[in-house]
Amino acid sequence: MSAYVIFIRESVVDAAEMDKYAQTAPAARAGHDIARVAFYGKLDVLEGAATDGVAILRFPDMAAAHAWYESPAYQEARQHRLKGAKYRLLLVEGSDVNPA
Repeated sequence: MSAYVIFIRESVVDAAEMDKYAQTAPAARAGHDIARVAFYGKLDVLEGAATDGVAILRFPDMAAAHAWYESPAYQEARQHRLKGAKYRLLLVEGSDVNPA
């Protein structure tokens, strides 16, 4: 069953670190079956607090998402994301049920 990693960026605190993250994160996706579902596009907050941006990545399953997240390449890139911005990061299992 598909799994989704959802990045919720609350605010940027160090643009230089975010630039480093933007340079290192693509290489961390190499070799992993990842699809960009949404990537910091136009955002309308319908409920709750405003946020700076959202990205959603789709993986074949939860194990594949964990394998990417825990990979040395992503952990290296992650350091820059954590220094550069305040984020919430979620991993949610998709649903194969498609109600009518």
